[in-house]
Amino acid sequence: MMTILCVDDEPNILSSLRRLFRGKGYEVLTAISGAQGLELLAQQPVDLVISDMRMPEMDGARFLAQVRQRWPNTVRLLLTGYSDVQSIQDAINCGEIYRYITKPWDDNDILLIVRHALERHQLEMEKQRLEALTLKQNEELKNLNAGLEQKVEERTRQLKANFLTTIKILSSIAESRGTGQTGQTRQVADLARKMAAQLKLDGNEVQDIFIAALLHDLGRIGFSDEMLRTPMTMLQGADLAQFRKHPVYGAQLLMPLTDMGGVAAIVKHQMERFDGQGFPDRLAGFAIPIGSRILTLAIDYYNLQQGALVQRHLKPEEAKSLVMDGSGKRYDPAVVQAFRQVVDGGVRGVAESTDVELLSGELVPGMVLSRDVVSRDGLMLLASDHVLNERMIQQLQDFEKKSGHRLPIWVQRGVAGAR
Repeated sequence: MMTILCVDDEPNILSSLRRLFRGKGYEVLTAISGAQGLELLAQQPVDLVISDMRMPEMDGARFLAQVRQRWPNTVRLLLTGYSDVQSIQDAINCGEIYRYITKPWDDNDILLIVRHALERHQLEMEKQRLEALTLKQNEELKNLNAGLEQKVEERTRQLKANFLTTIKILSSIAESRGTGQTGQTRQVADLARKMAAQLKLDGNEVQDIFIAALLHDLGRIGFSDEMLRTPMTMLQGADLAQFRKHPVYGAQLLMPLTDMGGVAAIVKHQMERFDGQGFPDRLAGFAIPIGSRILTLAIDYYNLQQGALVQRHLKPEEAKSLVMDGSGKRYDPAVVQAFRQVVDGGVRGVAESTDVELLSGELVPGMVLSRDVVSRDGLMLLASDHVLNERMIQQLQDFEKKSGHRLPIWVQRGVAGAR
């Protein structure tokens, strides 16, 4: 039920208004002065006020101005019995009245005016309610989206970290059946990544090349021990045929992983030659994926030093010289140039410029590993990007005591006290 307050210093006017509006279902309050009207408004909600203009002590314009100031959502009507234009203007300007009604009034007219005023008032209040609700819901949705985005980002980071850790574990398994020394696969991957960065490849390509380098020996898992000990240049017959198939086999193992198509292609063509004399598909020049051209050189550089390509172990400078001699034949000249710039110190890895090696006794909780922690036997104890806590630090220290060897532990600079 709508509540109407009628304010007039003439009792007969108030009686007429009370009878008129109560007959139409309104709750009607009356006051004989502006002061009394303000008291009633302070006691209970009122939807609409009708005030006479000419009243002692406080006229209608001043009264409605106070109503506007204290209860702005209450609809205001002015009742005037004379043609005082200035007084009406004051009421309009100060009280912002909805309408003014002249005495004597027509009952139907005043009822229609009041009904329209209250309908408009209800629409305005509903509009304000909906706007406030919309604002609140938008804010809640904004906070919800922010929370979801943060959770998605955290989950994505965790998945990426778990993915890379899984790749490194697979790499360690493949390396155990490879031809090089423990840790050589990581050296190959690091060199390949640096050459890719030197060639200014985009981030996704660099990542694929790094992962392919970690997994390049995956196809050798089925090789016999004798075959693994034999340098490639001495393989013959069925052994040589099996060796030449290992890149294809490694790629096939990766193909079921939908996001590893690029990595699989790099692994498959790791033994191609720039002059087209390689295998498995005898691709030549730029038909060979850039990742494979990089990986071929990185693998050969370390295999030459480990005696996997020739019958003796070459020194780094000798291996470098043979790589340089293969430019344009076995290797892409641009990749050879990038290799020379890397090994001669022309490019530094990101980790080398942003991390520091510490003793296990210098570690504190909150530090972040910048490189994998690997034992002398090639066992990966912790993956890079792990945030150290007290339990992990204690486990590293216990491992050093039992093994009798110091672990190489690299952490990010500027994190939890690392300098």
